[in-house]
Amino acid sequence: MRKDKNMDIKASDIKELREKTGAGMMECKKALIEANGDAGEAEKILKEKGLAAVAKRSDRATGEGRIFIKQDGNKIAMVELTCETDFVAGNKDFIEVGEKIAELAVKSGKEGVSDEQNALMQELAIKIRENMAVRRSTVVEIPAGAAASTYIHHNFKIGSVVVVNGSTDERVTKFAHECCLHLAANTPSYIKKEDVPADYVAEQNEIFRKQMDDDPKVSGKPESVKEGILKGKVSKHLAEICFMDQMFIDDEKKSVEAKLAETGKEVGASLAFGKIELFVLGK
Repeated sequence: MRKDKNMDIKASDIKELREKTGAGMMECKKALIEANGDAGEAEKILKEKGLAAVAKRSDRATGEGRIFIKQDGNKIAMVELTCETDFVAGNKDFIEVGEKIAELAVKSGKEGVSDEQNALMQELAIKIRENMAVRRSTVVEIPAGAAASTYIHHNFKIGSVVVVNGSTDERVTKFAHECCLHLAANTPSYIKKEDVPADYVAEQNEIFRKQMDDDPKVSGKPESVKEGILKGKVSKHLAEICFMDQMFIDDEKKSVEAKLAETGKEVGASLAFGKIELFVLGK
């Protein structure tokens, strides 16, 4: 089909196409001319151009984005969307699509990023013409008799979900929420010491041993003493990066684990952590 460069394109048609695709006014006019006024064909042309533009940007870093949390009954979904710029991360369309993607996750109840979620993200990427992705998606199910809470930091770059099994007492829900705040503030790498890989522990042993060998105040001490110091240094480091061993955000004299036991005693129940999720944008 030959395009008629001189054909009269209505401003209303250009406006309607722009609202559908998000493309610029001139791009819409050119597409309508190329499609000889056929709005459906013009939309297809713009989509193809958008796909090409997105493909060209596929290697662009996506260091910005937003965390979304959606709850429906006993299911909580948390998803991470990434993009190139903070301007897009705060864009109304980006936020609306993020809410839809989180809603899809909570309704499906399935772990991981789905084709449907990716399709919504790609549709927006074509419209905005910026590299973006659904980086991860998780769903937490709250068991019967458990308390749960969620938190998203004010910059939307950190999100957390905590489930505490054993009681639905409001004091346990409050504790779960404090744990969410703790996770966001301290961003632990692991939940408990047993989760830390053996090779990481070995690496830390080597680092601290080298530091001790280079310290004249320590290097001359007996091996048994140095082993004790080394064990203490590694234990302290692990306590700093493991959630259960960190000092609790609302009571720095007690560990998270100790606070869990204390809360259980208060409500007369045996409490245990259920699912714990922490999303930090890009990490």
